[in-house]
Amino acid sequence: MATVATMPDDDSDEALMLAYVAGDARAFERLYARYRQPLFGYLLRQTRHRELAHDLFQDAWSRVIDARERYEVRARFRTYLYTIAHHVFIDHCRRSAVRPVTSATLADGSELESEDRVDGDPARTLRHDELQRRLRGALDELPLEQRDAFLLHEEGGLSLEQIAAVTGVGRETVKSRLRYAVQKLRAALAPVHSEGSR
Repeated sequence: MATVATMPDDDSDEALMLAYVAGDARAFERLYARYRQPLFGYLLRQTRHRELAHDLFQDAWSRVIDARERYEVRARFRTYLYTIAHHVFIDHCRRSAVRPVTSATLADGSELESEDRVDGDPARTLRHDELQRRLRGALDELPLEQRDAFLLHEEGGLSLEQIAAVTGVGRETVKSRLRYAVQKLRAALAPVHSEGSR
């Protein structure tokens, strides 16, 4: 374990985590920086509430820190981290016994920030904003398992195999959930595409 942790040219997530286990705090900082935005994005789109997403985000990283002495490279670190975040979210859902907030805006009334805003052309910006609203609404309507698979794939960048490991179901089940999610999202967004192509 120490040999892998001290390899200077190995910048993989797993090597950084092993370096952190060996006492290198900077290795953890680099891991945190890599996953801060996508992991928070995953939890924010699941919960639709910034404060709650922030709390779950902190809880997930706390679990990583608390379990560092037991960490072993059994899978990609990305899979390991999202498995923890997934369980944190599911635990929250079970405790609260309610589905996360479902609306086109966050619970505080603000919109989810889009990284793909269209500047310069007001008409294109309006179409883009409408598309984003419809996408968020369509995501809200997905069953939890389908939305989870979709967000793990899109926000987390996980493969089918990794999502299967995170959620504890078979690869074919994940593939099916993703297929249904994409079909429903395409159906919900189809009117926007047809209007924009006139």
